[in-house]
Amino acid sequence: MARVLVSEEIAEGGLDRLRAAGHTVDVRLDLTPETLPAALVGVHALIIRSSTQVTAEVLEGATDLIVVGRAGIGLDNVDVTAATKRGVMVVNAPQSNIVSAAEHTMALLLAQARNVPQAHAALKAGRWERSKWEGVELADKTLGIVGLGRIGKLVAHRAQAFGMRLVAYDPFVSAERGKQMNVEMLSLEDLIAQSDFLTVHLPKTKETVGLIGSEALAGAKRDLRVINVARGGIVDEAALAEAVRTGVIAGAALDVFDVEPTTDSPLFALDSVVVTPHLGASTREAQDKAGDTIADMVMLALAGEFVPFAVNVSAAEANETLRPFLPLAERIGRLFASLVGAAPKVLEICAEGEIAEQDSRILTLSVLKGFFGAISDEPVTYVNAPQLARDKGVEVREVKSAESQDYVNLLTLRCDGHSMAGTLTGRRSEPRIVMVEDHTTDVPPSDHMLVVRNDDRPGVIGLVGTLLGDAGINIADMDVGKSRQVGSALMLIAPTSPVPDSVLTALRSAPGIVSVSALRG
Repeated sequence: MARVLVSEEIAEGGLDRLRAAGHTVDVRLDLTPETLPAALVGVHALIIRSSTQVTAEVLEGATDLIVVGRAGIGLDNVDVTAATKRGVMVVNAPQSNIVSAAEHTMALLLAQARNVPQAHAALKAGRWERSKWEGVELADKTLGIVGLGRIGKLVAHRAQAFGMRLVAYDPFVSAERGKQMNVEMLSLEDLIAQSDFLTVHLPKTKETVGLIGSEALAGAKRDLRVINVARGGIVDEAALAEAVRTGVIAGAALDVFDVEPTTDSPLFALDSVVVTPHLGASTREAQDKAGDTIADMVMLALAGEFVPFAVNVSAAEANETLRPFLPLAERIGRLFASLVGAAPKVLEICAEGEIAEQDSRILTLSVLKGFFGAISDEPVTYVNAPQLARDKGVEVREVKSAESQDYVNLLTLRCDGHSMAGTLTGRRSEPRIVMVEDHTTDVPPSDHMLVVRNDDRPGVIGLVGTLLGDAGINIADMDVGKSRQVGSALMLIAPTSPVPDSVLTALRSAPGIVSVSALRG
């Protein structure tokens, strides 16, 4: 079983799931950037939240690491590019805290509109300041939503209940889609100019850092109030503080900051600014969801299975049609690599039938995982398999056909004159190798297989059986491949144990044998 290092607090239920699966869970909440690399030696999975910085340098020494799990949404503290190059899967829990984040946005929106924290602090300090903390209503005000993703949509839905007019900026959402949600799509400049309240719901990237800065705020109404429950740094804190202090805008409410934790900011001295210490996901429900979800994702990654919430796997989640084909695709990839013997210039992966009508990128990744896992000295995952293909100069061609002549579904690999195809048959969806080197076959894939090319004449099959029998090698399955080419014959054999090199040499030198390939599946 695997070793799992947990460097930040997550719900105990998630840890219990990992332990129940047989994994060793080491909770180390005292780790620093200096001690983290040493703690990762021999670790297979790292679970973090927002504070642990997983840099390229940290990943370089973590040679056994398979997966980094972020119990939450944002990944600005993980070098995803470096992880991808090293074949380390990065997973998160994107839906665990969306309700909590949306509700906290509404809480800050209302707190900012009605000066709740300021009035609360004054009254508890013995001051009755009813007139000083006059607020504004949300009804009939314009709420500008920057980023209409999962959380942005939830905020829009909740703001509608307060009678607000909704406008949004999101280059990936069409005007028609926005209209369906009763949201008017605008440019960022127009959005800021029209908004009474502006809320940010974007990931933190190179493109979004400082997006809401002095230049953007210069075009705002004087009574604009800015809310940020997304990521620190998207709103330029210095520019925001200056805009509030000088009256360019009316106020702000922030839950996130460029550097966390922090207790020192020019925003903290302003009465019209409401702040909370990154509480957007701090609900019992969100923590339970994040812990359970990230535990499930980490367990899938450690088992070598497809992970729905892997951010650096370029494929959609396998649906019910594709999922049964993933083990077959990976195994055919391994067998085919043994047949080919080296990395080809072009590897063609053809999906036919119902599987061709799906987003079959995950099938291609499974094939590549198997293929390069058989010929590479380094661990191969869904993450780094495409990069390995590029590094070895292999052009991967995906071919699809909704029609399949002989099977409901067929997966075929071709390169350098070699070919192999497989499918699932019967009620139990049992895997079969149904074509090798353009010869039809029907043999279940096995850990050890032989492809014997021979002259099409009597006695050769018996000769092969005799040589294997004399060597004490039992045959579990065998089929004689048929071909349209006259005089060409092929045997696909699944022995119950590896065939020694001496027996392979004897087979290759036997009369009537053209070639013998030993495959590892």
